[in-house]
Amino acid sequence: MGGTVTTGRPVITFGIIGVCVVSWLLQLIPGLGWTGLLAFQPYAGAFEPWRFVTAAIVHAAPSPLHLLFNMYALWMMGQFLEPLLGRARFAGLCLAAAVGGSVAVLLLAGSPADPQSGWGTPVVGASGMVFGLFGAAIPVLKRMGRNAMQMWVLIGINAVIGFVVPSVSWQGHLGGLVTGLAVGAAFAFAPRRAQALVGVAAPVGALALLVIAATVRYLGVGLW
Repeated sequence: MGGTVTTGRPVITFGIIGVCVVSWLLQLIPGLGWTGLLAFQPYAGAFEPWRFVTAAIVHAAPSPLHLLFNMYALWMMGQFLEPLLGRARFAGLCLAAAVGGSVAVLLLAGSPADPQSGWGTPVVGASGMVFGLFGAAIPVLKRMGRNAMQMWVLIGINAVIGFVVPSVSWQGHLGGLVTGLAVGAAFAFAPRRAQALVGVAAPVGALALLVIAATVRYLGVGLW
């Protein structure tokens, strides 16, 4: 699909996993406030925009279950997608999907004046990124002539979990999924002569649209 052929271990995947594990260990240090510094909140994101990205590297603590589930899914999808897309495209996809999840949380939040609207609720985890990889796998499988039904079933099961299990951000899952579908489709179906250009333009363009969407949202509620 236009990426540089890679062999050996999926280093971007393992790198992200390593960052998330180190971040989780830092969350366990009393008084450090690591989670509060990096978690995404729609209100805080207006003044601390790094949270749109950093929310993906912090997880629920002290239980490791949230981290383990997301890292297993990331490892599984990364082993499949990173060699096919190439490391640079895969990294761009992960970044766009992570931001897409946070932006969806912002767009689907209620009024900032309503204390129950979610504007002050912290959101953590790589789930938006993982759902982006789920989404990207569908057009990639289609491009390869393979059946994507198992991927759709996996997405459906995890989507149901997002609505049934308390404290799971279905908004972040949805945002990551849509972003991943769009970027993955661009990678998979770009004409051969334009693959290098699309490899850069797809994630950059997705990020630009997400920034515009967040800007419009903040302007609309009067925070900017």
